[in-house]
Amino acid sequence: GGGGGGDLQEMRARPLAGRRVDLHSFCNPRDFQRSPYLSARGNIANIFRGSAEEGYKAYHADKYDEDKNPNGIINFGTSENKLCFDLMSKRLTQTDMNLMEPPLLQYPDWKGHMFLREEVARFLTYYCKAPAPLKAENVIVLNGCGSLFSALATVLCDPGEAVLIATPFYGGITQSVFLYGNVKLVYAYLDSKITGTSTRPFQLTVEKLEKALQDAQAEGVTVRALILLNPQNPLGDIYSLSELRDYLEFAKRHELHVIVDEIYMLSVFDESATFHSVLGMDRLPDPQRTHVMWGISKDFAVSGIRFGTLYTENQDVANAVASLCYFHGVCGPVQHKVAQLLRDRDWINQVYLRANHARLKAAHTYVTDELKTLGVPFLNRNAGFFVWIDFRKYLRTGTFEEEMLLWRRFLDNKVLLSCGKAFECSEPGWFRIIFADKTHRLQLGMQRIRKVLEEREQEILAEEKEQPCQSDQDGKADSTDEVIFVSRHQEPTCGGSSNLGDLIGLLQQQMRSSDWLQKNTAEQLA
Repeated sequence: GGGGGGDLQEMRARPLAGRRVDLHSFCNPRDFQRSPYLSARGNIANIFRGSAEEGYKAYHADKYDEDKNPNGIINFGTSENKLCFDLMSKRLTQTDMNLMEPPLLQYPDWKGHMFLREEVARFLTYYCKAPAPLKAENVIVLNGCGSLFSALATVLCDPGEAVLIATPFYGGITQSVFLYGNVKLVYAYLDSKITGTSTRPFQLTVEKLEKALQDAQAEGVTVRALILLNPQNPLGDIYSLSELRDYLEFAKRHELHVIVDEIYMLSVFDESATFHSVLGMDRLPDPQRTHVMWGISKDFAVSGIRFGTLYTENQDVANAVASLCYFHGVCGPVQHKVAQLLRDRDWINQVYLRANHARLKAAHTYVTDELKTLGVPFLNRNAGFFVWIDFRKYLRTGTFEEEMLLWRRFLDNKVLLSCGKAFECSEPGWFRIIFADKTHRLQLGMQRIRKVLEEREQEILAEEKEQPCQSDQDGKADSTDEVIFVSRHQEPTCGGSSNLGDLIGLLQQQMRSSDWLQKNTAEQLA
């Protein structure tokens, strides 16, 4: 399960090494100074902002620049495509983009201007390979998928209820569903071991979903929906049609809504991989509870243009979300630009996607070749902007505290990565690296990573001479076409944790428990 009071007893009973301590989101309890100017809810929003973005803030204060700041931080942490600014800036400044008609300067239909919704419907029909034309009336436009997660959580769940999601996953969803809606996440934990019906590491199976749902229900948590990320962030997995059908049938059996985030659908950069959209399925098991989202920030490399779209056949859901679009609207001139962009299919197919996929593939190849040279295992996938890397051999005791220290070590050496705990990964030692960047930054960033890893290797060797620790050091990378991966990894027997870790873990569990906000007023937060 993902929370609930029952977890606190379980955490105390569990051995330290097995605890899931969130060290990324919550850095240090000393930082939690209650503001007298904020409500309890405001204080919590402040905590989220202050602690979850430590690396991001450090990067913005000390950005790498080839000329002005060559010793600045290289950002391999934020999932952005930095390979196509030339193509996009050229397309977005062509004359057809610069319309300024009166309707664009007036209040729109809160679902979005009809000209844009029609264009989105045509676009999704084509790229999702829908069996029949998708309808503009089922399209809603908002300022990004974060707003969409927030709006959907608010209209599908009551405060304290939950949404089911497999871990590791993009951690921003936690804030999106919690900050406004007070909706929490229940986790189906995936891990690197290939057991049972699994054929690959971190494989999502219906059995794992069933178990997570049962555990949540046993704790008295009401689960209303399932979130699927396809392609998956941070793993890069693409679900097969049969897997998608299995997940949707599972949701139908339990009357769960399914929110399918397909934001990386056009960022599949290798011909060997085929993406299947839920909107391309012949028949949806439960169309009234299936809601699909997409946006342009990833696939068109413009994360600064806030545009996301929802496709749902359920008009009750559409209208409820639309009432929140008043807070999350896209400005008129941007709606025009997005419509023009999505309409230009020749340019998208012949110019943009060809170049983008070639650049992504080249950058992915560079980073993965470097990892192979270092002897570092990773998941070898062909979608998204990221590689999921196994740095477990650089942790001596295999704890999240140690993972966090390694993350800080990278940051001190001026390269920002994302550690596994930020994605609620159940195993310490996994990291995500963003490769969709220019060659000179990739080269320098990988040099800095190599330096940290080589230093860490020497330290571990020195420590082991002083104090031998039974650890599986002979796990070598198995290489197949699909995955490059350590096949067996035993937990080291040297324990190691801290009271700080306990405190952070308890705090995280409390935040996730359903009545935490109600019980904790601003006074008690102190």
